[in-house]
Order: sequence, then C-alpha cells, then structure tokens
Amino acid sequence: QLQLVESGGGLVQPGGSLRLSCAPSGFILDYYAIGWFRQAPGKEREGVSCISSSGGSTNYADSVKGRFTISRDNAKNTVYLQMNSLKPEDTAVYYCAARRGGSCGYSILEYNYWGQGTQVTVSS
Repeated sequence: QLQLVESGGGLVQPGGSLRLSCAPSGFILDYYAIGWFRQAPGKEREGVSCISSSGGSTNYADSVKGRFTISRDNAKNTVYLQMNSLKPEDTAVYYCAARRGGSCGYSILEYNYWGQGTQVTVSS
C-alpha cells in the first residue's frame, strides 16, 4: 500500500522549533508535489505549505509565512517542514500528502496519498 510517514512532532514551548519529516512507503517522491496540512481539534484540515516536485516552487499559508520553511531532498526521498517561532495556535495534527503531476494543488482533493499524521503541541 502506498502511503506517507510523518515524523518529528512533539511538545514544544512557544517560540520553539520543530522539524517534521515526510517519507514515502512504496514509492519515490521525485515526481510528486508534497503538501503539508494540519488539523486542530474541532477545525477543518487546512493547507500549510507545499513544494513542487523539482523544489523550485513553494507556497505557504499566510499564518506561517516567515516562520515555516518547506524543503525536499530527493536523494533521501524525504520532504521537511522546518517550523520556527511556534505559537500555541500552531497546535494540530500535521499531515503530509503527495500529489501526482509535480505542481502544488490547493485542494485536499487534489492529493493522492496521505500520511497518518504527527501531533504538534505548542504549550508552556
């Protein structure tokens, strides 16, 4: 079964940092755009960031611009989300997803494979 595996979540104090990783199981990421999404309790899943298959195009939600950085290492078949200056409102389950075709999509429905999610909690 093709799926993604997220890691790197945890509990961090406000202002702290975490780096999430996303790696595939059963396929190679080279030809997929990768998106990071998050879902807080009682809220809808929202897009956080996306990177194209080549890494040449990235985008970010306004709420994380300047604090989060998405990157990919195709040699390691892994995508990363570096999260700095974390705030309590960043608390959520974070998911990565892969989209065929290489370019970023803006809708959850455009993504073909998903991970199970990793919990990020920002609290003092």
